[in-house]
Amino acid sequence: MIHGLARSHPEGLALFDGTRRRGWAELLDRTTRWARLLRSELGLAPDDHAALLIGSRVEGIEGILAAIHAGVWMTPVNWHLTPNEIAYVVEDSEAKVIFTDPEHEAVARASGAQQVIVAGEELEALLAGASDEPMPLDGPAGGNMIYTSGTTGRPKGVMRRRASSLGNALAGQEAYARSIGCDGSGPHLVTGPLYHAAPLMFAIYDQACGAPVRLLPRWEEREALRVLRDEEIHHTHLVPTMFVRLLRMPEEERAEFHAPSLHTVLHGAAPVSVAVKKRMLDWWGPILLEYWGGTEGGVTTLVDAEAWTARPGTVGQALPQYEVFAVSAAGERLGPNEEGDLYARHATTEWFFEYHGDPQKTAQAFLDPLTHTLGDIGRVDAEGWVYLSDRRSNLIISGGVNIYPVEIEQILQEHPAVADVGVFGIPDEEWGEQVKAAVELTPGYEPSSELAEALRSYAREQLAGYKVPRTITFERELPRTDAGKLYRRRLQ
Repeated sequence: MIHGLARSHPEGLALFDGTRRRGWAELLDRTTRWARLLRSELGLAPDDHAALLIGSRVEGIEGILAAIHAGVWMTPVNWHLTPNEIAYVVEDSEAKVIFTDPEHEAVARASGAQQVIVAGEELEALLAGASDEPMPLDGPAGGNMIYTSGTTGRPKGVMRRRASSLGNALAGQEAYARSIGCDGSGPHLVTGPLYHAAPLMFAIYDQACGAPVRLLPRWEEREALRVLRDEEIHHTHLVPTMFVRLLRMPEEERAEFHAPSLHTVLHGAAPVSVAVKKRMLDWWGPILLEYWGGTEGGVTTLVDAEAWTARPGTVGQALPQYEVFAVSAAGERLGPNEEGDLYARHATTEWFFEYHGDPQKTAQAFLDPLTHTLGDIGRVDAEGWVYLSDRRSNLIISGGVNIYPVEIEQILQEHPAVADVGVFGIPDEEWGEQVKAAVELTPGYEPSSELAEALRSYAREQLAGYKVPRTITFERELPRTDAGKLYRRRLQ
């Protein structure tokens, strides 16, 4: 689609970050020159690796598109990581060059990368000198290698199975986009950093269908609402923590928001409570489209607002290319509504992804060559609707009983004093583990032992006694990724 729009609407808006603008012809030209830069001037061969350490600016999208056209792997690096963590990703990814911006240049140069190229005069000079000869559509396709969030351990780079050629990759992006509600009908707003798979790739897919991509430099509730309204955004992606922050805005401000062009809001990446989602539906109407999936397998299930309202809590039914089912600890397939480890079986593609440099971790994720798990626990009902309980790595086992932190978190989050909450297990000599909660308070509330006990009493009214946190501590801010995932190991 980008090639066609470059011819039919060369000056039409393709990409905008609030400061820098790209038309369709310019975007294709820059993508081509960047791909040629990677392959010719920098000497990367197909399947070699590069990296991006860059904020939410147009070069981030261009770099991903260039890698796809060049047949190389591009890793967007989380700039929130510590310098040591960034150095680990750069080394582990085997990146031969890292593209950065002035804001992150010092960290990029300290990362151990073989070569650093800075967006601005340096990158522009290199692109101006690169060839503009289009990459052949029958040539190799590249892709992104995004690192898992590493909330429970060292992150690993995920490489999905690539298309057999660049032409097939571009056609596949467009077909996939339409299957998940991104049809290119209007502007797509990116609300999260480009190093997260969901905001990045939903934008790439929608753009493949012709959607102009608008990057939000950073998340701020009022600015997001302004852009959604004033720039007539059609599609966007939000995570549950964004829902919560939007809903905490004063009622009079929320009542003033109207965005008639907005008709698809994808959400996932982390669990959303039934109460929060119902409030969002009451406010924005039936435009929420929830998915379940991950960096490894992409979108696996989908559920629109109407189907979710009839089955609150579901994350949807499997897309046509997938079958989802639960498996017991013994590896046996479970029946309807029996809880176990959730697996997704792809209809055609074996070994749909791999963890870079870790064949053992890759093998552990697969039940057989077509069937993988993301580590989630849940159940599938008789009609194929999937319900999540929690992640296997989050499970608390106290006195031999399984306890799911997300259930407790969603109850506590409804208390007006709770702005955010994380629940996890800590060692207990008698029970093995005990339940502990860390709470970030809503402005106006002060930490106290009385408030902690009030929160425990609130939980006790709605949960079995063994699920109630034994202790509650108050934190200024909980450590979360921009996808809303909690860094439980940091809390522990």
